[in-house]
Amino acid sequence: MTENPWVSSIEASQYLGVSPKTLERWREVGYLRPGTHWRSAPNSESIPWTPEVIYNKSWCKEKMDYCRSHDAQINELAA
Repeated sequence: MTENPWVSSIEASQYLGVSPKTLERWREVGYLRPGTHWRSAPNSESIPWTPEVIYNKSWCKEKMDYCRSHDAQINELAA
């Protein structure tokens, strides 16, 4: 059985070595794309309904590695 690639912002930030705030900023500027790198996960126990953002850690890592290999300044996008 394969591991679920979708993880919480805390788990993704630890895996990628950045803060959750940095992940949020990368979403805002379009560095991480909805549906590919992140998506909303409903928290059915939360009222009012507030979705949690979850990340595909392997696709996020792939994006970071690609940008680093092409000399992109990903640190400038950090919060």
